[in-house]
Amino acid sequence: MTGTGRDFDIRDHRGEGVLNAEQDGEVVGQIAYFTLGAPEPALVPVHTEVPSAHAGRGIAGALARELYATAAREGLAVVPLCPYVAKWAERHPDEAPVPPGPLVEAALAKAKEDPSAW
Repeated sequence: MTGTGRDFDIRDHRGEGVLNAEQDGEVVGQIAYFTLGAPEPALVPVHTEVPSAHAGRGIAGALARELYATAAREGLAVVPLCPYVAKWAERHPDEAPVPPGPLVEAALAKAKEDPSAW
């Protein structure tokens, strides 16, 4: 993602389950997530991390916004199990639709049965 006025790019590494903020070849922030196939396809963020050296630059918020934008482009729901992304979604309801209850239950069940998803 370039042309945004930021000094970092955001790249989705779907196979690895990470959305990275990258600057000059260095990861300066990351959202770890897994994908859910049923009851409907969804992205499930489970952890957001920005190293303290890069805190305060809006990286985590940019990552959350891009995660929701990616999901919208692909017709996917987002089930925010990550506390940061959940809080961000509460503050940005126009960009972060609330997932249906059964989808939240399915995401929680997958996270519980497969700890490697975290």
